[in-house]
Parts: sequence; C-alpha cells; structure tokens
Amino acid sequence: MNTTEVKGSWNEQKGKLKQKFAILTDNDLMFEEGQKDEMFGKLQLRLGKTKEELHKIIAGL
Repeated sequence: MNTTEVKGSWNEQKGKLKQKFAILTDNDLMFEEGQKDEMFGKLQLRLGKTKEELHKIIAGL
C-alpha cells in the first residue's frame, strides 16, 4: 500500500475510530509521513492498548 492509499483509507478509518472511541481527537489521529510509530504511541497511551491490539482494531474497521 502506498502513501496515497494510506492517506485515503486513513481518513475513513479515522472517522470510524472516533466513533468507536469518543475520547480520540483529530490531533490524536493525525497521520504524517514518517511518523506512524509516533501516532501509534499516542494512541496506545490514550486508549491503554498494545500496538498489536491497535493493529487488530484498525484492521477490523
């Protein structure tokens, strides 16, 4: 999957995550090239989930 595909599908996934976890903000879900790990780190802290759990949640959207 290239960066354009990630950005396109990320906008959809971001909306679904915000519906599922009302605590999340746009700032928490900001995807920037090269900073994916930082974003996942923020989400892990915010939701109290492991990296693997987050990947499963996102894959299930």
